[in-house]
Amino acid sequence: MTKDKLGKIKPFIVLVLILTSATITLSFCPVIRAEVGIVSVNPSEGYVGDSVQVTSNITTENGPYTVFFDSSLVKSGTAEGTLVNVSFAVPHAVRGLHNVTVRDGTGEAAGNFTVLTNYSIGTDAPEWPEQLQQNSTTGIFLNVTGGESSPVYSANLTVRTPANTTYWMNFFLATTTEPGHYNATTSYPSPDWTTASANTNYSGTYIVSWLNGTQVVRSTAFSIGVTNLTSYHRGDIVDIRAVDYPPEQNVTITISGVGVSYFVPPFNATTDTDGVVHTNWNVTSDAPIGSYSLSITPVPTSKLVANDTQIFDVPGLKTEIVTLNRANKRVSDIFVKVRDESTNINYTTISDFNGSTTFMLEKGNHTCEAFFKEVKVGERSINVTREQQENFTCDLTGIVVKVIDANNVEIPFVLVELSYNYTTNLDVTENMTEKDLGETNITGTIQFDPLLTNITYTINASRYGEVFNQNNNTLRSLPAIPYENITILCPPRMLCVRVIDASDQPIANATVTAQELMGGPNRSNATYDDGITNLNCTFGRYTVKVYKEEILLNQTTFNLAQAQDETINETIKCQLYGLTVSIKIVDFFGQPIPNRNVILQREGLAPRSSRTQSDGTATFDGVIGGNLRVSVYLTDETQPYVTRSFYVDESTTIEIAVEKYVMLMGFLVETSQFVIAVIIIVSVVILLSVEVYRRKLRKPRKSES
Repeated sequence: MTKDKLGKIKPFIVLVLILTSATITLSFCPVIRAEVGIVSVNPSEGYVGDSVQVTSNITTENGPYTVFFDSSLVKSGTAEGTLVNVSFAVPHAVRGLHNVTVRDGTGEAAGNFTVLTNYSIGTDAPEWPEQLQQNSTTGIFLNVTGGESSPVYSANLTVRTPANTTYWMNFFLATTTEPGHYNATTSYPSPDWTTASANTNYSGTYIVSWLNGTQVVRSTAFSIGVTNLTSYHRGDIVDIRAVDYPPEQNVTITISGVGVSYFVPPFNATTDTDGVVHTNWNVTSDAPIGSYSLSITPVPTSKLVANDTQIFDVPGLKTEIVTLNRANKRVSDIFVKVRDESTNINYTTISDFNGSTTFMLEKGNHTCEAFFKEVKVGERSINVTREQQENFTCDLTGIVVKVIDANNVEIPFVLVELSYNYTTNLDVTENMTEKDLGETNITGTIQFDPLLTNITYTINASRYGEVFNQNNNTLRSLPAIPYENITILCPPRMLCVRVIDASDQPIANATVTAQELMGGPNRSNATYDDGITNLNCTFGRYTVKVYKEEILLNQTTFNLAQAQDETINETIKCQLYGLTVSIKIVDFFGQPIPNRNVILQREGLAPRSSRTQSDGTATFDGVIGGNLRVSVYLTDETQPYVTRSFYVDESTTIEIAVEKYVMLMGFLVETSQFVIAVIIIVSVVILLSVEVYRRKLRKPRKSES
């Protein structure tokens, strides 16, 4: 290979060597990627069935994941971004440390959770208000979760009776197919207990305890009673059962109220051949709501420690009474009194914000009375047979006041005052006077409710503190109807406006608008040649504006709420209208510059032009004051020589000095040129004077002779 060829391929060889080196280097670099990581397992320990929250990161954004408890799949789903935040219930497992693993398609991460052993005990005794009666049997259930992998669990079970006698038994818990789960079932009483005398012969609470040696692992309780229920209603049958009495012996059963005035004459029953008392008693229709004591006498010797006396309740049935007005609308703050006809007992409460009252009433007839502001507004009877809801329509109504003007336009923000007198009759008789206040809404209406019927109401409507319906404000004997609709006319006011200019001359064809301060339609009209216009307004206060050629000339406020006459005459002087503005143009020496074009312009109006007269003044009549712009044209009619802005609020003369020019023999000469010419002339005059003087000095004098 020649030296020239080697020189040509040398750069290529260098490039190949660099690429090869980079490839070899990168092949040994580890691949960096996001890894799956457990953030938290919360809580870190607990029992089988507990909820555990797992938070983890995965590698694939919005990718799938699975969660395992040891080898059991407990959760799967799709991550939010790269975050997994899920909960699962701990499955059956043996006591100790377990793995919580989160997996995605590229890897996994594991955390720890410790399963604790849990012991539980329960019975199959019925729920309140049912109860087991004497000589009944109940099942007892033992359960262990999170136990050791292969132990033998035994139970030392005790039952302590109301007579303070304790019975016990030992037995083993059986294994289940679930890891760490063991259970057992027995019953009490049964032959498995230590003695055959284990029983449920006493009324009261039986304590069941699961012991580990002398330590109580878990405990529960069940009740045994003389009656089959702990709560009854009128007409219900009370099943009475008691054991361990002498056979075929007469006993006396006594039932009396606890804290309530009620007593049942004692009645007799006879025990059977096994010494069992079994009889019934019907809850009477006049049994008041409250607690009752049932006792059996004589008391056998075996029951001196825990005799057969039991408390049961007659609680009443939940009865909701909804208070309504005549419009079938729920009404709050109604005092409701309910009298139980069978006991003559009164129950009272006040309806809540939703118009609801709740009583616990027993079966039977009841008389309901409703009072509003301590005035009776309704009475009705209800027959309670179950838990029920009753609607109670009261003699309460409402008034809807609508305020409009003569054109049937709704008037908002009108203050309406409702005043009335009434006499109470709940507890004492008293004459009362009250007032209700409110403003009409955007539709010009206001609603007052609830209101008492058959009384007289005074309705005063006002704006800005002035009542405008004095002669039509009384509503006598409001009837018991859903609503009484009242329409109040806001009286009209004719606003006659005379518009004049700065010279007190009428302004024709000016636009006058009137806007009520609280809202309402905008009234607008144009003035006639005499500067007068009429606006059909309504009782109130108005902002009145005067426009000419869409330019606001003046703005003021008129209070038509205080005027007694229907026609109000007002004058509005527009000080900015009809001005005479003169523009005087002078030169450097203050000499007037005649015959020059001056343009006057106000924003929103077309420009006006005029030429200066011999006194240098251009006069503009009928000017609308405000910000004015003046443009002066001297030699070039396309571009103004000077432009100035002025604020004008009266007739005036504005002088503009053009210092660049001097008026010379009817022509404009630039001041600089004029000065040069003057200098030249003055210089020439001086030179000539010097020369003349010099020549005089050189002239020979005549001899004296």
